[in-house]
Amino acid sequence: MAQNPQVVILCGGKGTRLRERTEEIPKPMVEIGDMPILWHIMKLYSHYGFKDFILCLGYKGEAIRKFFVQYGRWRKKNFVLDSQKIRYFNNEKDDIEDWRISFVDTGPQTNTGGRIKKIEKYVRSSPFFVTYGDGLSDINIAELLKYHRRHGKIGTLTCVKPRIQFGTVDLDKANAVVKYEEKPPSKKWVSGGFFVFDKELFSHINDNDILEAEVFNRLVKKRELVGHCFGGYWECMDTYKDTQRLNDLWASGHAPWKAWP
Repeated sequence: MAQNPQVVILCGGKGTRLRERTEEIPKPMVEIGDMPILWHIMKLYSHYGFKDFILCLGYKGEAIRKFFVQYGRWRKKNFVLDSQKIRYFNNEKDDIEDWRISFVDTGPQTNTGGRIKKIEKYVRSSPFFVTYGDGLSDINIAELLKYHRRHGKIGTLTCVKPRIQFGTVDLDKANAVVKYEEKPPSKKWVSGGFFVFDKELFSHINDNDILEAEVFNRLVKKRELVGHCFGGYWECMDTYKDTQRLNDLWASGHAPWKAWP
């Protein structure tokens, strides 16, 4: 029987554009409602049946460990598997009862590709998911996996069209404004995270590569990266203003990313 894909979440960055909060806690621990954004991301994956998580820790990573340790009454003791002190937990609370979580210290300064390289020996499934610890979406994770398998490439990257930060202006030849649109969707696709990779990915990563600038370009040259164009809800929490907007959506009771009951 095939191994159910594991979910790797990059949780190690400093989140410098959200310094109002990240001076004290890592970015994935910034709260939406009364729970960290990381919990919201994990709830999305678990809703589709993917409940085996590997968290790539770095900056203030101990805060993430502490949150899950204190989240409920743990029925299984910690297991220190090696010098990296990876621990597995299972929880009795209903909402994460059957999650399995591995905490991996991938270093405070490691680049995104390097973080993935450091967890290679703990990835048992092929394919496996990778995402960032700051992005929310209503993407159907099960459909994303089917798309990846159907195309047979090493990697699948979710492409989105985010809203432009400013209003756009169309001018005629005399510079008269013929159209104004407030914060329209971008006309270009951008990477929205929510990746799927076969384990062959590891042979294309050096120790401290940047996933987006170096690893992806290697896959592009080999024609081993396919885009999954997604037109649904997607939001990245980069700034304090983003955090406020996400909290307002959650408080309204109509958060688009909330796929679970």
